[in-house]
Amino acid sequence: MSLKSQRRLAAEIMKIGENRVWIDPERIDYVEAAITREEIRKLIHEKVVRSLPEKGISRARARVFAEKRKKGLRRGPGGKSGPARSKITKKQAWMSRIRPVRRRLRELKDSRAITESVYRKMYDMSESGVFESKADLERYIRTHSLWRRR
Repeated sequence: MSLKSQRRLAAEIMKIGENRVWIDPERIDYVEAAITREEIRKLIHEKVVRSLPEKGISRARARVFAEKRKKGLRRGPGGKSGPARSKITKKQAWMSRIRPVRRRLRELKDSRAITESVYRKMYDMSESGVFESKADLERYIRTHSLWRRR
């Protein structure tokens, strides 16, 4: 009881896809008997075979997001797609890397853990991008034994 050919014919006649053809389950035997285009046209006219409405994509979520973006929300790096540079600019990445390093250097100088000359040397090195992080800075100080001798 395959209605494949009837479905195909109906789709061609109604100029829609085969998935959008609806056949009345009560009158399947009529559809099964129909084998010509003329018979299928008659069934379409009698509403035994109908076309289902097109499925669309809802814009409801998009509207909600647009409203939130208007308020300044969903604009952080987590709300962006694409490569790393499109999420965080080069400058922002640099600032978030250099500020903790400089802060830690200042703390070490103020607590007299390193000398003024070591501080200056490390500051200049951090300026040129030698240290990736605070941990990297401390690792460098430890390996080169630059702690102030007490």
